[in-house]
Amino acid sequence: MRKVAEAATAVFITNDKPNAKGLILAGSAEFKNDLQKSDLFDIRLQPIVLKLVDISYGGENGFNQAIELSSDTLRSVKFIHEKKVIGKFYEEIAKDSGRYVFGLRDTLDSMENGSIDILIIYENLEYNRLTLRDNADNVTIETVAKNKVTSYSKYKNELTGVEYEILENIPLTEWFLDNYKKYVSHLEIVTDKSSEGNQFVKGFGGIGGILRYRVDQNFDDLDNEDQFNDDDFI
Repeated sequence: MRKVAEAATAVFITNDKPNAKGLILAGSAEFKNDLQKSDLFDIRLQPIVLKLVDISYGGENGFNQAIELSSDTLRSVKFIHEKKVIGKFYEEIAKDSGRYVFGLRDTLDSMENGSIDILIIYENLEYNRLTLRDNADNVTIETVAKNKVTSYSKYKNELTGVEYEILENIPLTEWFLDNYKKYVSHLEIVTDKSSEGNQFVKGFGGIGGILRYRVDQNFDDLDNEDQFNDDDFI
């Protein structure tokens, strides 16, 4: 038990405080109960223990079983966090603080200039990020609505009429996951299952952020964001 308790402290305590939002203690028989009650279990971790789960297996099978048995608890934690994050975003808007941004075009612009602290995106953003090459071998980047990409190899810009070869086609959410650390401090991925998340998706396009400092707002019409050329946003 001592080794398990020491491992928990080593893994889940950073800078003298928990680095996780919650812990699930899973195991067979009474070990998990004894661990939680033991003086060996770090007192700083006690408040974030969400649930104790009885499992029938060890190893990966037991881990997967623990996740399944804790799904309702984990879902509740996610929704609470989601409400908190989006709530902060709405607070900035209500205060007219200038420390917020929303919509594809303005959010990507704010990322490029490094002004976003917390980037908030819907988990199922309907945009793709394309790396394109024209007939003169010029390479450009465009972010477009998924339904505008009808070919695996070719893409035609509806505004300019120029046709490109598609070199790379990545869902925008996937690109954010791989690259957000270059541009923002935090990335929060939200659902549309909570009332706050649903409003964020329907009212703000499912993408926005809380800024590091005040910026005068000049938001574009969200209805015109099916296509966005972001050549300098590599």
